[in-house]
Amino acid sequence: ISAANFSEQVVESFPSDISTGIYYGWACVGNGDVHKMVLSIGWNPFYKNIKKSVETHIIHTFKEDFYGEILSIVIIGYIRPEKNFDSLEALISAIQEDIEKAKRQLDLPEHLKLKEDNFFHLPEGKIVNNH
Repeated sequence: ISAANFSEQVVESFPSDISTGIYYGWACVGNGDVHKMVLSIGWNPFYKNIKKSVETHIIHTFKEDFYGEILSIVIIGYIRPEKNFDSLEALISAIQEDIEKAKRQLDLPEHLKLKEDNFFHLPEGKIVNNH
């Protein structure tokens, strides 16, 4: 699993009424392949964050670091609300469950076809919906 974080600027441009919690969808780094991903939107109560954060966990192992690359994501569905955990083990086990659910959902034909969406192959630097 590779984790990727959006800059504060991008997080602030997310719709403010989007529910916190765990989502699943597709992600693409730079001009690379499209991979399954799990997205966490929230305040990360376990780590006592005071700013909302958006973390993308790409279900793929990359050979090299992709720091500074453009990350494109499509959010397809919602898995569960954000919650606090008593231990790091409980948090890790919940994340593993989220990943399994995301994999199953994304294998459904109607979700699989979004992997091929033109959104991921737009000319470099093209702005979509002002973001």
